[in-house]
Amino acid sequence: MTGCSNFEFVAVMSSEKEESSSTVKRKLSCFEHFDALWFCYSPVYQMKQYYRLGTLDNCRGKWKAWTDCLMLKTKPKSQLEEVLKAREKSKKPHIWNFRTRYEASQNWQKMYGHLDKPE
Repeated sequence: MTGCSNFEFVAVMSSEKEESSSTVKRKLSCFEHFDALWFCYSPVYQMKQYYRLGTLDNCRGKWKAWTDCLMLKTKPKSQLEEVLKAREKSKKPHIWNFRTRYEASQNWQKMYGHLDKPE
């Protein structure tokens, strides 16, 4: 089993607003995928994988992510937008519930406020 067995492709996008309209233009960047692939072959990463899992990582998942990103860059913009929108819709919701400072304070008091009261 490698460290990339549960790898999920994530498109890195930077949003730039067009000056003439209110639509958001997306630009696909493969730099982070290449950086992850480069780091995958470093001795530090490989030894960490060996220590944690007992095997070296073959970096297949990172190769796939980088080549997928490069393939997406060759597609027409309309097709690229469709693919990115489909991937955004298929994303799983985040596992944490984000709260404001006030909501977090209220929840903390509800769960642990009884510990502040002297007995």
